[in-house]
Amino acid sequence: SAASDVYKRQGCENMLLLCLKIFFARIIDVTLGTIRTVLVVRGRRFTPAFIAFFEVLIWFLVAREALTTDVTSILIPICYSAGYATGTYIGGFISNNFVDGLIGVQVTTKTSKVKKMLEEIRKAGFGASAIDLKNPQDNEDKTMLMIQLNKSKLKTLTHIVRSNDPDAFVVINETKYAQNGLIK
Repeated sequence: SAASDVYKRQGCENMLLLCLKIFFARIIDVTLGTIRTVLVVRGRRFTPAFIAFFEVLIWFLVAREALTTDVTSILIPICYSAGYATGTYIGGFISNNFVDGLIGVQVTTKTSKVKKMLEEIRKAGFGASAIDLKNPQDNEDKTMLMIQLNKSKLKTLTHIVRSNDPDAFVVINETKYAQNGLIK
């Protein structure tokens, strides 16, 4: 009876270690996969290929162990899935906050507010192009500013826009490629 208690306890410890290994390995491989995807979309080639090697290596080793274990417990697929979800979250967080890239910002604002806003935008070191807009159903003239910048500088630009026109319509897009012009 004492021997069977030791055997059961070792079985539980082994299952717990396997679940933790699967959970953390999935976090790492899915985080790498998310970052790799972002880099590919942004036109990079070498770094995503390097990341892909380790991503798939980790996935293969963990998937093999999860599928070939003698331990049968619902906790194994739960840890596998939880690691995937957590890795997706962490990968998105890292990509949004630490992987730099270019973005295009379009600001539609009242023409009466453009001069001061443009002065502040250019004083902050950003380049901007202005396009006059006409809307037959709106009597007020509007102007669209087009600005390309590094994603890390978005808060600075957003502050300038909001302080000049809290009602400005702002559209932000990822930019895959930009040539010439002023990009901060």
